Amino acid sequence: MLKLSQLATAVALVVAGNAAFAGEVEVLHWWTAGGEAKSVGELKTIMQGKGHTWKDFAVAGGGGDNAMTVLKSRVVSGNPPAAAQIKGPALQEWAAEGVLANLDATAKAEKWDELLPKGVADIMKYKGNYIAAPVNVHRVNWMWANKAVLDKAGVKGTPKTWDEFFSAADKVKKAGLIAVAHGGQNWQDFTTFESVVLGVGGAKFYSDALIKLDQKALTSATMTKSLETFRKIKGYTDAAAPGRDWNLATAMVIQEKAAFQFMGDWAKGEFAAAGKVPGKDYICAAAPGTDKAYTFNVDSFAMFKLKDAAAQKAQADLAASIMGTQFQEVFNLNKGSIPVRLNMDMSKFDDCAKLSAKDFVATSKTGALLPSIAHGMAVKPAAEGAIKDAVSQFWNDDKISIADGVKNIAKAAATK
Repeated sequence: MLKLSQLATAVALVVAGNAAFAGEVEVLHWWTAGGEAKSVGELKTIMQGKGHTWKDFAVAGGGGDNAMTVLKSRVVSGNPPAAAQIKGPALQEWAAEGVLANLDATAKAEKWDELLPKGVADIMKYKGNYIAAPVNVHRVNWMWANKAVLDKAGVKGTPKTWDEFFSAADKVKKAGLIAVAHGGQNWQDFTTFESVVLGVGGAKFYSDALIKLDQKALTSATMTKSLETFRKIKGYTDAAAPGRDWNLATAMVIQEKAAFQFMGDWAKGEFAAAGKVPGKDYICAAAPGTDKAYTFNVDSFAMFKLKDAAAQKAQADLAASIMGTQFQEVFNLNKGSIPVRLNMDMSKFDDCAKLSAKDFVATSKTGALLPSIAHGMAVKPAAEGAIKDAVSQFWNDDKISIADGVKNIAKAAATK
């Protein structure tokens, strides 16, 4: 049995050991809205439970453009955060600069290769080494609808085609309500455009036009029809849309001021935060014409090279925690997405999430599981940014003809 003096020494050594491994993790992200902010708080709690200090580095702006500008200046000055929200092809560009840490030791210990679909794991790697931890899977091609508004307008059933959608939108407009809640920011315009192209042209056309950036597809009659449909949707938005944040557009649907919104399933986090129940208060459905396809957005945290050993340990714990079952469940329940881990129990998730998980698996087998161009998963950032600008200019300027809109988007896709 230990004497008191020996016990005191042992305790002191344990405390000292914990202190040695306790580090600070500075995490750059843009999750500042209700459901998202709640989810980040969960990760902070987990890390604090491991004895680490959490330093929040939140940069507001739904699409993350502001955050990337700030991140670049920090990395150039030699003072990167421990982790930053980066995804898709942008991960490879950061890794090529030699500034990202190798997470293979954590990935091997936590068996990431067994827990992740290969398509997702490959995105998280650079030259075979893990450089980022995936958080979730978002479906982008959702359409959200307020059930009470549809009932009031006399809309029966959820529109499954664009013709059915415009018929429903006309009824909503006639009832004196806003048919489409939209936030006039370029990434929101692009999100709607993506679902329109997928719904009008189908999975193969989407792949040819918005992943392969094939000029023949980009200048085709199908793209012309896509832009005609896209422009028609704008006629059902309200005059106050320009500059509106996405969550405020979602609030319009929640508060029965608008019928529909085209937005990824992070919008569901806002419905959940407002105490709304799918099927009862609101409807989640694939955007018209897209029910057999799935555009995905996988959020991830890239880990930057750090010099301090305690900070490196905290960083490794952060990566492990992000992929842990506790965070995967709570985060995705709050945010509206589904877990990226393959072995997760979905029993606590709602019907929208269960449908998302079912379609995620089904489309992965049919070739209709597609990376979202609007959310940084499909093409390199330069081309994505140029196309996004062309799409947004077309949306905001009715003087741009359909033909010129097609030409502008095709030209933007050639950006290197």
